[in-house]
Amino acid sequence: MFTGLIREMAEVLSFQNNFLTLKAKHHPKIGDSIAVNGACLTVVRVSNDTFTVELSPESQKILAMENYKGQVHIEPAMMMGDRFEGHIVQGHVDCLGVIKSINNNGNSTDYIVELPQEFIKYIIPKGSVTIDGVSLTINDVMKNSFRLTIIPHTISNTLFKRYKVGTKVNLETDMFARYIYNMFKNKDDLTWDKVDAIMARY
Repeated sequence: MFTGLIREMAEVLSFQNNFLTLKAKHHPKIGDSIAVNGACLTVVRVSNDTFTVELSPESQKILAMENYKGQVHIEPAMMMGDRFEGHIVQGHVDCLGVIKSINNNGNSTDYIVELPQEFIKYIIPKGSVTIDGVSLTINDVMKNSFRLTIIPHTISNTLFKRYKVGTKVNLETDMFARYIYNMFKNKDDLTWDKVDAIMARY
């Protein structure tokens, strides 16, 4: 489990035979879970100032692999008792988003992100979304896209500073939006009394 708050920008040293080697200040142990650009991966090798994670072919099919070069976002998995910030992030990338427009507003920048139609139902105004591992608040929702407003601090300290129109990004929708949708999707005759009865079971 993660929070979507980037702890460090790590440097990609190599990606060969499914193994991604990173240089970072963070020193994980073998077997640790770490989110790299929002994808939960397992540490399989460590050295003095580097560590290596393995990406399965399935992961590589889902992720925006062109972004796993230069610098990447990393966030170690939460520990019990850690301060909780951001939002609950699983590190399970749902799909790729595409940056459709970037508009500078002076003290902030609007990014419009397009995603596959089947995932728009999990995108909620003022809800949460994770872009390449960064926890963000959704401002507006359109037919198959949504708007984010990013402050300069976030842009300068994340990969947002190198995003351009057409850039693909790893996108994880909000866990609670997915759960609630799947709990109620087949309940056409849903009433508030039935909602209360369902919620009372949990």
